[in-house]
Amino acid sequence: MEIRNSTAHDIEDIFKVYEQASAYKLQVGNKGWKGFKLAQVQKEIDENRHFVILEGSVVACTFVLTFKDDVIWKESANDNAIYIHRIATNPLFRGNSYVTKIVAWAKEYAIANEKKFIRLDTHSGNDKINNYYISCGFMFKGVSQIKWTPELPEHYKEGSFSLFEIAL
Repeated sequence: MEIRNSTAHDIEDIFKVYEQASAYKLQVGNKGWKGFKLAQVQKEIDENRHFVILEGSVVACTFVLTFKDDVIWKESANDNAIYIHRIATNPLFRGNSYVTKIVAWAKEYAIANEKKFIRLDTHSGNDKINNYYISCGFMFKGVSQIKWTPELPEHYKEGSFSLFEIAL
């Protein structure tokens, strides 16, 4: 297993994993993602914020980091934190506990970059994923109602989001 920055070469595989993860979310009765724009993913790659987890040469999982999240975390976004978004797992590798591996990696990354928190969010109402995030070391921090803006992905138009945090 290797975690590395995504490259333009990975884009096709990243979008395939996003599509598969979205389909799985809908299949199990959760709110699905509504797709992502190529320009957005390319920008994240160019900014060295988009990552893949490789098993051999296969993209097993993907995720994105941000360093501020005003829309979702509101006034808490001023805290010194990293925010993990869009964790998506290739169905061939589901069950390999990639979130725990991302958390271990994120702790090292955050400490090296003098961050005090690791945060993430997910659609509210999904007890299974909420409990999984808690089992990975996150604490539930509440629910955020957001005002959608055009720079956000479409799925943020729907409902509220549960907030999770690890204090370092």
